[in-house]
Order: sequence, then structure tokens, then C-alpha cells
Amino acid sequence: MNPHSEPSKRTGDIPSTPTTVTPSAANPPNSPRSPHAPKPADPPSSSESSDPTAPIDSHSPAETSSPPGPEKTTNPSTASDPAVSSPASNLTGPATPSRPSHSSTRADAAKAQPAEAQVTLRGPAELADALPYLMGFYPDDSIVMVALNGERGRFGGRVRLGIPTDTAQWPDVADQLAECLISAGQERDARPAAIIVYLCQEPAAGESGKDVKDRLRPLAQRLRTACGALDVPVLEALCLSNGRFWSYCCPDFRCCPAEGTPMVMPGTSVMAAAAAYAGMQVRGSLKEMEARLTPRTGPRAAEQEKALDAAAGALVPRMLRRDGAAAVRRDTLDLAGAMIHRFRQDTPSGSNRARDACDDALITDAEAADLILGLQDRVTRDRAAEWMDGHAAAPALRLWRALARRCAGGFAEHAVAPLTLAGWVCWSTEDGPSARVALSCALAIDPDYTFAQLLHRAVNEGLDPEPLRRCLREQHREAADEPRPAAPAAKDTRQPTKRPVPTRPGPAGRPRGPRGGTAPGSRTTDGRGRRRAGRDGDRSRR
Repeated sequence: MNPHSEPSKRTGDIPSTPTTVTPSAANPPNSPRSPHAPKPADPPSSSESSDPTAPIDSHSPAETSSPPGPEKTTNPSTASDPAVSSPASNLTGPATPSRPSHSSTRADAAKAQPAEAQVTLRGPAELADALPYLMGFYPDDSIVMVALNGERGRFGGRVRLGIPTDTAQWPDVADQLAECLISAGQERDARPAAIIVYLCQEPAAGESGKDVKDRLRPLAQRLRTACGALDVPVLEALCLSNGRFWSYCCPDFRCCPAEGTPMVMPGTSVMAAAAAYAGMQVRGSLKEMEARLTPRTGPRAAEQEKALDAAAGALVPRMLRRDGAAAVRRDTLDLAGAMIHRFRQDTPSGSNRARDACDDALITDAEAADLILGLQDRVTRDRAAEWMDGHAAAPALRLWRALARRCAGGFAEHAVAPLTLAGWVCWSTEDGPSARVALSCALAIDPDYTFAQLLHRAVNEGLDPEPLRRCLREQHREAADEPRPAAPAAKDTRQPTKRPVPTRPGPAGRPRGPRGGTAPGSRTTDGRGRRRAGRDGDRSRR
């Protein structure tokens, strides 16, 4: 799939931890003594250049995050994967205290203002260790490009794309990723000063990490060439595989041996300490996060598919009845509320796989089928989005994930609604990486799903979900108040239907003929004010 440039106003999951890459980490290319100096990026030849808008058939969508700016899409027909937020910040050093004020409140607030911490990464080892903290998860089979801004190399925007299995697509992918990342920064006057490239892939059967590094070397070189053609050097290009990393830019085997360098122990690096201090967590690998949203397979999937078929057959007659759609919406929301209450009463523990298994056991196939089909209605889905904060957020997220796993067989496309709701709850609870993964899964199934598109763009642009939460709270409040005026409204609607007819109407109450003349059948009265019947006693003209 083609990458989408999704600008981000919010710069990271660790806002209090600005991260820079010092010259000791990766020396600029004009330093002749640096063993990590990248080779000069040759401009692409005519045979290597390609159309930046050419479609790419990749199994993994792209994700970007960059300084704020308008969205740039290299292929509008392709769904994009969620962006990855950046912990970069323009603040370095302690915050400047405010001037003394006569107000003790302001003075206390200035004293209590915490100093901004700064994390400096030195060397390829710390750059490799920082990747999952920048992403929020461990990327699998991914190309990750990170922009460095300013003279001190602060982390800026980034783009991620699954590594295409077809090597013929690599030139087009490299051109599109470079254009996507650099142009997004240019639109906001934040053109990258340099770029760091990560290639992450685990060895296949019979392969070693070094084999992966050698196999991906043409892709790394093509990425460096594409960036160099746009006058932005690649400061470092790393391959991460099988617990080791290799540098494509360092020819010195004394610091970058051919067998690779082992990754540092998890939780022992400077970035890990800063992330722990900021309360940030790495949510596992990308494959593990996607597995929690993937439909089940095997005999249980066949049973669920039968339940979905039965529920779909029973739903059609209900929808054809008078006020059937309203009844189905009401029943779906009532069932969803009961399931959320059930999930809240039983909170599982253990690993993610164990918790998901417990959640799957809390809902029957018939209940899951009714909810999945009911959520296909837009109004019902929007009402279900009201469970997004407070004590209902966590059980609602567990329910939406469980329903996404129940969309088995031919009902796989029905998972878009619960996946989008899961992404909305994650974003509402400030879990950006999980929101992006859920929304990317939804867009991979249906790229034209409007709700997922809007949420995906909002997450990538760093918008605040509170205005949307406020609207949903107002909607919920109005819906809760609807039954109260129902009785008086019903009386008011029935009163106009009973029109009193006087037994002896006066001149003002008599029916009148057409305007401008006398109708042939106009009625007359005798001298005593009584109506005369028509000929032969015919009173049909009343």
C-alpha cells in the first residue's frame, strides 16, 4: 500500500522527554573521521526513477507522523496505516520560571513547574533501542524512516510501511516514502535536516539475521538514494533482526562487526528509563497487537459463522416490520449495555492472550451475532460510541475487540464497525498507538469507511478527542431525556385530530365555494337559518 502523510500537531507519547541525536550518535556526512558517515547519496538514474504515485500492493499499510500540515496522499485509493507519534520537543533544558508576582498562587505554580528532561542518544545501539519507544510497539516486517530536525537532530516526523515481498516494488516504495516524509515537513517549514532508516524483519526458516541484513541491503541503499535525491542525507540506516542490529552506513568492522551487535537488554537504556519516568509503555509487537483484532479460525469460527447466518436470517423480517429499525437499534444498544456491564463485573488477568480468551468466553455466539449485525447500522454505531470514557471505557474496548474476533468467514467485512469503535475508545483514552493499529485494520478491510477515515486523520493530526466526547455526552443526555416529554407530546398530537363540529353552524362556519365565483353546489339557507337539503333530500354535499 502507498504511504499517507498524516501530519501531527502533537509530537509524542513522551512530551516531557525531548530526544536528540548528537554528533556522537551519528556524525554528519561531511565528517571525514566518522566511521558512521553515510556514503554519498547518488542521484537516481533514469532507470531507477519511478512515478511517485504508482500503486503499491503491499500487505502492510503505511503510517506517518510529521509536523502539522495538510494531508498528502500518494495514492488515494489505498488505505493508510496509522501514524506513529514522536516524542520530539523543541524544549531543551529546564523551564524558565515566571516573574515574581504579588499573587502567591502564581509564584507557587512557577516553583512547581517541572523541568523539561532531555534524552540524548549516542551511537547506533541507542538508536536501535529507542525505536519501540518512538513507535509505541515493536515494528514487525517494517520500513521506518524518522526525520531529524534542527542542528541538534531532534526527532520529528516519521513514516512506516510494511516491507513488500516483491523486490520489484522497492524502488517505487523508496521514492514514495522519501517524498512523503520530506514533503510533509516542507509544508510546515520543518524540512528534515537528516533521516534515520530502520529495516525490521525477523529471519525466515533457514535464515539468520545476517542473511536478512544482506537480503535487505538493496532496499536500504535505494532508500538512501531516494532521500539523497531530495537533498536530505540518511544519517544512519540500521537493520534490526533476531535480537541484533547492523549498520548499512558504517564500513568499520571494529564498531559494526559482520555478525551484528546484540541489542541492549530491555529496560536498561536511557530511553527506557525516560519512558518509565513518563509512564509510557511498549505494547508488544505489531503482530501481537493485530492478533488481538484478527477473526478467529477453526471449529469455533465455523460455529460463529452459523450463528451469524441465523441472526441475519431473523433480522430481515424484523427490519420489514413497522418501526422495525428503531426496535432493532434499541435491542442492540440494550444488549451492548448488558455486555459492557458483564465485562465490567469480570475483569480477567494474565497475558493479553489469556485475557482475550476470558473475554471470548463471556459472550455467546448468538449474542455476538446480534451485536455484530446491529452495529452495521450507522445510528446504532454512533450511539455505541458513547461508551468511551469513565468506568465504561475499558469493558467497551474489550467488547469491541471480542466482536472483531467473532467476524469469521464470510462476515469478515462486518468487523469494520467494532474495529473503528475500538480505535475510537483507544484514542479517547489517550492510547494513540493502539488506536492507529485498530483503525488501520478497519481501513485495510474497507478503505472507504468514513468514520474510520475521520478518526484516523484526527489521530494522526494530533487533535484533541474532547470536543467529540463532549458532543457524544450531549447526545447521550438528550437521548436519556427523550422519554420524559413523550406523554405530553402524545396528548398534543391527538388533540388536533378531534375537531368539534357545531350542530348549528353560523355563517362563519359554513363551507364556502371556490374563490371568485359561486360554486354550483353552494348551500343556501331559508329564512330561519336552517340548511336546505338538495334535490330529493340529497345531503351528500355536506
